[in-house]
Amino acid sequence: MAHKYDYLVIGSGIAGMSFALKVAQYGKVGLICKTTLEEANTNLAQGGVASVTNLEVDDFDKHIHDTMVAGDWLSDPEAVAKVVKNAPEGIQFLVDHGVDFDKNADGKYDLHREGGHSEFRILHHADNTGAEIQSSLVDEVRSNPNIDIYEHHFAVEIITQHHLGKIVTRRTPDITCYGAYVLNEESGRIETFLAKVTIMATGGAGAVYTTTTNPLIATGDGIAMTYRAKGTVEGMEFIQFHPTALYHPGDRPSFLITEAMRGYGAVLRNLDGSEFMHKYDPRLSLAPRDIVARAIDSEMKLNGTDHVYLDVTHKDPEETRRHFPNIYEKCMSLGIDITKDMIPVAPAAHYLCGGIKVDTNGESSIKRLYAIGECSSTGLHGGNRLASNSLIEAVVYADAAARHSSEAIKGYDWRHDVPEWDDEGTAHPEEMVLITQSAKEVNQIMGYYVGIVRSDLRLHRAWNRLDILYEETEKLFKVSKPSRELCELRNLINVAYLIMRQAMERKESRGLHYTVDYPHPKD
Repeated sequence: MAHKYDYLVIGSGIAGMSFALKVAQYGKVGLICKTTLEEANTNLAQGGVASVTNLEVDDFDKHIHDTMVAGDWLSDPEAVAKVVKNAPEGIQFLVDHGVDFDKNADGKYDLHREGGHSEFRILHHADNTGAEIQSSLVDEVRSNPNIDIYEHHFAVEIITQHHLGKIVTRRTPDITCYGAYVLNEESGRIETFLAKVTIMATGGAGAVYTTTTNPLIATGDGIAMTYRAKGTVEGMEFIQFHPTALYHPGDRPSFLITEAMRGYGAVLRNLDGSEFMHKYDPRLSLAPRDIVARAIDSEMKLNGTDHVYLDVTHKDPEETRRHFPNIYEKCMSLGIDITKDMIPVAPAAHYLCGGIKVDTNGESSIKRLYAIGECSSTGLHGGNRLASNSLIEAVVYADAAARHSSEAIKGYDWRHDVPEWDDEGTAHPEEMVLITQSAKEVNQIMGYYVGIVRSDLRLHRAWNRLDILYEETEKLFKVSKPSRELCELRNLINVAYLIMRQAMERKESRGLHYTVDYPHPKD
């Protein structure tokens, strides 16, 4: 028996939950979550949300310009203007849903400044803004009677004409999404979810790398599902490595040291205590993330070290503890007192700037399928995301998709001839070690060959290694009952392939994609 929903939302971060709350008044919503509502990339976001707030010194044009510069002028000006100009309304939506942004003694928002921003425009809640947003939205979603929540459910494939026996290629016009096949992890069965409108809000793909700040559920599921359904995916070469993840071997994911700490005055130093950012950019530690990450990567290679330091010891200790309570507590748990000791940091995979290509309504190339949040490519980020632009992008595009789909849905109905998932003749994989070992190999391939600095030789080597893993995994999938681990491995391999292929296709160093074979003219 198929589940039927007006709106099927796959993913429970800020994008998915914002959308669900906005459309619940128009129809019944099914919210698919592969772990619990609380576990999402949003929950780990420390820095904050960018929005023009202090109109005495800031304006939309400045925020637009900063975004275009950070994106290496590859950003879509229409998408940039849309997000920047609708950001204040998005902030109000979050406040209305219980998000408590920090304020000064005079009652005005306590604004931070981060790398690449020309003004103080980052709203935050201490240094755990994402957790504040996530918990506020979770409370709202759980109490909404028109939203059914399916935790520990894993979307395996979206349903298109392909599942009705039709041959679908990338040139097929009018590919349409009718819902998704979803693994109920408790029962082990794959259930059919039919929907008039489906929304991908599955987050990023940081888990394709060993060292990442993302939760390990960030396996690029929505991007891989859409790509397999012949949807358009773009910009996958632009992986943002956060320059300053806490260096503590064995931690996965890595603990993030927010960029706001550099905005606050922290200085990057080598292990001998010497500063180095002046060699790379006049903006020093406040240069955009791609420049800072490459600078740290370069210094580590030059000096044969596996980390550098972030130094905030010259700042007032009490103020530091007040601004960054969670970072202070985490570092103290490892014996590092950030008011007296420098913090060991190294770059880690942090954010995917590309993804499922969407228009200004959040609609993908597949009809009735929308994508919002990190899994989408709206055009906002271009070659590199400006700090704290992502959370507000998720809210603005959730609103755009809600407005568009709530009108479009009036002309849609459920597709009633969708077959149940056929797993006859399959068995549970006997050796889980095959899956876990293959996932480790994907991580190693990506880390060694498709990291911050790339080359044609490294990319081709990665391609050949990955091809073997792809063939092995597809064979295993065909004879196995789907498990979350096997499906995630498939998705990681698909995403790794897309990152590699689109990196090979870009014959220039631009934004986050840096290759020694096509260096910047200024290098």
